[in-house]
Amino acid sequence: QVQLVESGGGLVQAGGSLRLSCAASGRTFSLYAMGWFRQAPGKERDFVAAISWSGGSTTYYADSVQGRFSISRDNAKNMVYLQMNSLKPEDTAVYYCAADRFRTAQNMYVQRNANHWGQGTQVTVSS
Repeated sequence: QVQLVESGGGLVQAGGSLRLSCAASGRTFSLYAMGWFRQAPGKERDFVAAISWSGGSTTYYADSVQGRFSISRDNAKNMVYLQMNSLKPEDTAVYYCAADRFRTAQNMYVQRNANHWGQGTQVTVSS
């Protein structure tokens, strides 16, 4: 129903920054709560951040990224972003864009899940 394509991953040194982008298809992007999850090798997929539908006035973050990462959206461009600053080696993972027409951003945060997923983009942070 909705397609998500992530970009912007790469290899950076600890303390550096990256901005991930997620492009969404369709005319109803503003109706979806959006989020970012990540999966490190040998680990389960974990919640990173979420943003509310429409105006995106409410955001949620995992404790591990609070104060370092910032999620935002641009409904006119069908885009969601994850600005990552002060990166740490433990941030190394495949990052997935997520969308949900029915879950709120709060429930995406509480339930640690979403209905739609992108293909993922690799982020590697060296020490």
